[in-house]
Amino acid sequence: MSLLSEFLAITADWRPVFPQQRTFVRGVRQALGSLICLGRRCLTRILWTNGGQHSSWSAEYFLHSRCQWEPQELFRPILKSALAYCPQRLVGVALDDTKLRKTGRSIQQAFYQRDPMSPPFHLNLVLGLRFLQASLLVPLHRNAPVGSRALPIRFQEVSRVKRPGKKASDAEKKQYREAVKTKNLSRSFVEMGKQLRQELDKVGGNKKILVLTADGSFCNRTCFGEIPERSALLARARKDAKLCFHAEAGSRRFYGAEKFTPEQVRKDEGRQWKTTKIFYGGKRRTIRYKEVADVYWQRGAGKRPLRLIVVAPTPYRKSQSKKLYYRDPAYLLTSDLRDSAKQLLQIYFDRWQIEVNHREEKDTLGVGQAQLWNVTSVPKQPVLAVAAYSALLLASLRAFGAERGSAYAELPKWRRNARRPSCLDLVTLLRKEMVQQPNLLEPFAFEVTEPGMVRAAAA
Repeated sequence: MSLLSEFLAITADWRPVFPQQRTFVRGVRQALGSLICLGRRCLTRILWTNGGQHSSWSAEYFLHSRCQWEPQELFRPILKSALAYCPQRLVGVALDDTKLRKTGRSIQQAFYQRDPMSPPFHLNLVLGLRFLQASLLVPLHRNAPVGSRALPIRFQEVSRVKRPGKKASDAEKKQYREAVKTKNLSRSFVEMGKQLRQELDKVGGNKKILVLTADGSFCNRTCFGEIPERSALLARARKDAKLCFHAEAGSRRFYGAEKFTPEQVRKDEGRQWKTTKIFYGGKRRTIRYKEVADVYWQRGAGKRPLRLIVVAPTPYRKSQSKKLYYRDPAYLLTSDLRDSAKQLLQIYFDRWQIEVNHREEKDTLGVGQAQLWNVTSVPKQPVLAVAAYSALLLASLRAFGAERGSAYAELPKWRRNARRPSCLDLVTLLRKEMVQQPNLLEPFAFEVTEPGMVRAAAA
């Protein structure tokens, strides 16, 4: 059993997505090339890596611009196979948006956005694309001393609505205001949640509860207003959100007159702290939390009952000689009123793995670096690269399990305590196996040699 054979077994289920066998071969070939390519992941360099530098590249570009296939369907076999690693009733899925920087002014979907890496005292703008990603949180810590692994199962481009010019008519301005209400990030979150619920039912997870966990940008009226059936939303809330209880019996009011905030709950000495253990940062840690059930957020969730969970700051040290620091407290609102707080807290702490996905996708795999400007190609090629990344993570679980075994390259001395293989470890092993096992690549006309990859990187 090898990483390459498992990867090809997973991608074999991509065949129904593509209309022809030859387009399927091109798709798998580009997916492999995007993983093992050295240097910047331009599409030409990806094609050079698999030995296609002397053939016509038109068909490779037409795969994204002319070929009719739905890129989101690439994640279905990954979700179906990964569901076996999620035996619990609650299935956590983290959702978050990410930006892919672009420099081409001919890309219609690109627009100026706030740079998340800008300092807090100076707002910077960046030109790029915006994608909404959903990652399945696989709880590997149930059977091994490693953290959870997030497998991307959705990667959808979310464009903005173009603002009309100064000379636009009143009708155009009205149309723009209406379009903004229906085509925004929160509405895309709601639609993706419904799609995920349907996909989960198709792959045999109709008895599982889908828990959508997100950061504070999705804790609003739109997201709480349209939660799919057999699903729950778990989001980080503001500390000054105005909450209340149901009005007393016999009153004509629905909301109680007395308002309180999550910050007041944290400071309320009358409410006792509860403790539980969750797996985070390589081991099981004790955290303190407070829980308030059946609360209402009039401006954010309407008449939907919610549960407030306040997580106390956790003390930590950067090293043995450093001073004691405290993280900020967390205020969580969820529509799940019956399941244990421990399960929900574990899912929320595992949500950080989607940030790891974003870092590996952009820094290690160069997602978004392909130089395409066609309206159809721009949102499709990054999805293929992310699907290949997700298939690679799943292939590592199927081939070698959750822990970092002897199959991977030896770690340097300063990283000897790593228990889980990183994305770079997987890519290194995949390159090695592709050179040593060329017979597996014959159906895809993929020729990989170490000198060839070096020449492609230098091109």
